[in-house]
Amino acid sequence: MNSTRTPSLAPAVTPADIAAAAERIVARVRVTPVMQVAAKDLDLPIDVTLKLELLQHVGSFKPRGAFNRVLAADAIPTAGLIAASGGNHGAAVAFVAQTLGIAAEVFVPSSSPAMKRERIASLGATVNVIEGLFDDAQAAAVARQLETGALAVHPFEHPDVVAGQGTMARELEAQMSATGFDTLLAATGGGGFIAGQAAWFAGRRRVVSIEPATSQCLHAARLAGEPVDVSVAGVAADSLGARRLGSVAWSIVAPYVAHSLTVDDDAIRAAQRLLWDRLRLVVEPGGATALAALHSGAYTAEPGERVVVVVCGANCDPATVTG
Repeated sequence: MNSTRTPSLAPAVTPADIAAAAERIVARVRVTPVMQVAAKDLDLPIDVTLKLELLQHVGSFKPRGAFNRVLAADAIPTAGLIAASGGNHGAAVAFVAQTLGIAAEVFVPSSSPAMKRERIASLGATVNVIEGLFDDAQAAAVARQLETGALAVHPFEHPDVVAGQGTMARELEAQMSATGFDTLLAATGGGGFIAGQAAWFAGRRRVVSIEPATSQCLHAARLAGEPVDVSVAGVAADSLGARRLGSVAWSIVAPYVAHSLTVDDDAIRAAQRLLWDRLRLVVEPGGATALAALHSGAYTAEPGERVVVVVCGANCDPATVTG
């Protein structure tokens, strides 16, 4: 079931906002490649195009939103930047701060892998580990921001962050201009990434959200007709583990995300192994979640449907994939 209630507010991010973000961050982010893959090469029912966003700076799409949030700000406080993150957003904020020569402080939950915390620290940010999950780290970051006055860079609950993430869809559409495509499959955590893609297409393409069955705040919001709290667990909880869909995302998801599906941890692990075995790509669980839907049969393509799958993150211990 995919029922939604039309939000009372207009979408918080428009294609014009995303076009402006693209101009703002063009010199700061990579154009990530697309790869055409035959069905037999990944044991899929159809040929597919992979958007390799895991090749973005620091191994995920996150610098798009972080750069746009910071570069769009009126001023940067002397305290610099502050954020909470399961890992990927924190690395992006640290990278932005390092690039721009400003300070950054990142709050990370204890549930996140040590290698993600170490990556953030290696980029020069101060790392604070908070017991619990992402939302616990976010609460600590909010309290600290009130003390320091640093610029808060939320991973998904800000229009400038969502607009920055949406630059991937704009880029993808240009890359696929010769062939076109019908459907985009993307993984969802707090909703900022999927919302950015949906905001750019604004109904011109089918956008499908894929979440772990153990952490499904977008799927739950669609079923309830509004964001609701959910439990968070599973192999992808560090990158896709938000307790509640963001309100900015909801204003876009409700009108523009066509479907929401969930996959179990076994399907996610299988997609990780497949990407390594067949393409030699090391992909974290969250980054493999969208492909898991197509590989497991959770998403069934229509005859002739042209599907793009976003591979959105690479930040994991390679031994957990290649071993």
